[in-house]
Amino acid sequence: MNDTPGWASPGSAPSEGHAPGTSGPAEPSEGPGAANPAQQPEDAPQDTGSKWSQEQPPPGQWSAPTGSAAPGQTAPPPPPGPGWGSQPPAGPPGGYSPPPGWGGHPGYGGWGGPPPAAKPGVIPLRPLGVGEILDGAVSTMRTYWRTVLGISLTVAVVTEVLVILLQGFVLNDSAGSEALNDPSATFDEMTHAMGEAMLGTSVVFLISLIGTIAATALLTAVTSRAVLGRPVTTGEAWRDARPQVPRLFGLIFLLLLITFGVLAVGALPGILVAVAGSNGGGIALAVLGILGAGVVALWLMIRFSLASPALMLEKQSIVKSMSRSTKLVRGSWWRVFGIQLLAGIIANIVAAIVVVPFTFLAAALSGEGVSGFVNGTGDLGWTFLIVSGIGSVIGSMVTFPITAGVTVLLYIDQRIRREALDLELVRAAGAQDNGTGPTPGS
Repeated sequence: MNDTPGWASPGSAPSEGHAPGTSGPAEPSEGPGAANPAQQPEDAPQDTGSKWSQEQPPPGQWSAPTGSAAPGQTAPPPPPGPGWGSQPPAGPPGGYSPPPGWGGHPGYGGWGGPPPAAKPGVIPLRPLGVGEILDGAVSTMRTYWRTVLGISLTVAVVTEVLVILLQGFVLNDSAGSEALNDPSATFDEMTHAMGEAMLGTSVVFLISLIGTIAATALLTAVTSRAVLGRPVTTGEAWRDARPQVPRLFGLIFLLLLITFGVLAVGALPGILVAVAGSNGGGIALAVLGILGAGVVALWLMIRFSLASPALMLEKQSIVKSMSRSTKLVRGSWWRVFGIQLLAGIIANIVAAIVVVPFTFLAAALSGEGVSGFVNGTGDLGWTFLIVSGIGSVIGSMVTFPITAGVTVLLYIDQRIRREALDLELVRAAGAQDNGTGPTPGS
């Protein structure tokens, strides 16, 4: 038979005449033995029929069963009200007082709520919102501006010099632009001019894309360390990125090959119809095929959009990094697409504020002035190319850090959501504070 009060509070009486450990009704007790044993003299004989333990607390420490205070005792506090949000009131002097730190966090009552996420660097180490990803990219650029702007300026200058040389020596075909503006031009002339324009645009886009991904590779080391609040120099970023640069360019080449291959497959039926003799139908079919293939290519590029940071931070191979990106994006395609699209729009709007004035200045300094540039009859001379190129370099110094930072932080966010990377980052940040932390991403 159990002679202990069980889980009941010490000093409380059995309710409704039931002794603890019994199931039937108890007979009423008579005589002084029915009183609370805590209030009996120490030399009083104990009731052997009682279900209470023989050793009871000394008087003056526990409250009376009915909640009223015995002489010389302090009344206990009332039970907490409904819900979790009420703070227990402080008792009278010498009575109950709340423990230190009870005050709690608003919305979580007296228990304080979950602790805030650690934030050793530019982002809190937890799943991120869209605004936190954008803010983290801007904070990285603002906090480590020497390294970030140095990398962006170097990549932008090299990229823009290649574009200027290509446009000045190869793509500056005034005959093609005149054919596009001539209503009396033949179909062959129009087709030739459109082909040259598309080729020139594709080549410029290719060079710009290579520059963007190269900047992303170098800025990946900066952003990954900025997450842990660890500074990095341009030399350190280059040493981290250099072993993976050949693989990165292989990844770029493979992604471009996939993109152009999908577009070529989409345009192939229209080309075959045009070769068979139906020029109008062939062109229409080719345009529709290219549009459909463009949707497929966009879907694939978003699926592989996190391959670059996976390759740089995880030291993966080309195929493995593409597989990692596919795994991280799966189920979040629209979110990844939306965030990258929003970041691209913001970066390009900021860049346009800088580029557009330089473009009109370049047109004003060129041969036919602004009117020739607006009408499309002006020649893209060296003056125009150099002045507008300076504006493009300044604009790239803004777009590169934003787009690269968003891509890296989006990769980190997806790993936090799927693989609990935040726990590893917290440990790395704690070890870093002790001077033994590994390099982020290593």
